[in-house]
Amino acid sequence: MTLYASALQKEPKNGIKITMKKTRKISLIALLAFVLLAAGCTKRVLTTTSDENGPYAPGQNSPTQSVSMIFVESTNGTDDGMKRLISSMQYSGLDIYQTSASAQGLIASGDVVLLKINCQWAERGGTNTDLIRSVIQVILDHPGGFNGEIIVADNGQAQFGSDRRGGSLDWANANSADRRTSTLDVIRSFQAKGYHVTGVLWDEFTAVRVSEFSAGNMTDGFVVQDTIRSTGLEISYPKFTTEYGTKVSFKEGIWDANTGTYNSEKLKVINMPVLKSHGLFQVTGAVKNYMGTPSDRLTSRRAHNSVGTGGMGTQMAETRVPVLNILDMIWIAPDQGPRSTYANAREINKIAASTDPVALDYWASKYILMPEAAKLPGGRAASMNPDGTTPGTFGHWLRLSMNELHKAGIPATMNESEMQVVDNTF
Repeated sequence: MTLYASALQKEPKNGIKITMKKTRKISLIALLAFVLLAAGCTKRVLTTTSDENGPYAPGQNSPTQSVSMIFVESTNGTDDGMKRLISSMQYSGLDIYQTSASAQGLIASGDVVLLKINCQWAERGGTNTDLIRSVIQVILDHPGGFNGEIIVADNGQAQFGSDRRGGSLDWANANSADRRTSTLDVIRSFQAKGYHVTGVLWDEFTAVRVSEFSAGNMTDGFVVQDTIRSTGLEISYPKFTTEYGTKVSFKEGIWDANTGTYNSEKLKVINMPVLKSHGLFQVTGAVKNYMGTPSDRLTSRRAHNSVGTGGMGTQMAETRVPVLNILDMIWIAPDQGPRSTYANAREINKIAASTDPVALDYWASKYILMPEAAKLPGGRAASMNPDGTTPGTFGHWLRLSMNELHKAGIPATMNESEMQVVDNTF
């Protein structure tokens, strides 16, 4: 295991590279692991004094110096890489499983776990289906036994996408080792074993405006809150019933018709984007992936337009923050995104995870996507820089998104001194 500050292979001012080899300084690594374990078990509390009209300056985004941990693992999706990632998290004090011995674990055995993937594009443009399978299996392997439900979902907005009709859970040319294995194939394979795993393509009702279950409306659709926020986003979110009869409100939680109440804690979102470039917003990662949770069709101002003004930070803060973000970097797209073909994708064979979507995007864009983009003509890498402050750059809108999370009291950082990376890929 290699532990190092998030400035991966970056030369600090004193000229000392902050890396450590596996075969050296074993005692120091053990000491650092102990420090990380203590940090991982400490609840992070973030307060800010930001002016909501302006972004934080670099280094001033987290006055309490909270630590956001990022875990990196090698995998091609078909191996045990996801299990190794979970083990790394647990070793550092972040338990994915909630048990009697770990009350702070992310997922309880009876939870409804929603995997928010990216499925608007075929080939390498969508979340790797082998990785989806691995994540589902990890959830089912809950040490307390898993008797909840797993939902795989996305909203391609019933527009654009590889066939100009939005997203699909059943692309014939999928992002997988066996290119014929679609997300739906993965879901069906678990269903055949009797597991409650299902897929919901929100495209199918993204243009249907509904009210909440609590208002007596049982129709699948999107709830729209008419007030437009300062980022230009009009909040909207999906509300639907799964094939197993589970009634889900993305914002409110799981509806219990018998008690007439929502159980918010029972619904857990794992955000699973694929790392790639974006023609308008420069980088798609954990924050941009939340564009699949509002309806672009029902909002008076297109939700997509708000990405550049921090709208996805607003969406997370006012609907539901993912308990974990798992970034698919098995194949990345340093150009031609959000579409990514088999030909133009780059095989990296890595995944990364964090509870902080902003820190995860910052690190991945700077140390994974930008170096690959810099090898290509066109000069796209500069606009992907998370330290950028010019409107139109990735760094500018990522910082605005972070500020939206801060206003809601949600920890997030773009300050590398507040990130700790646990990387097992060396």
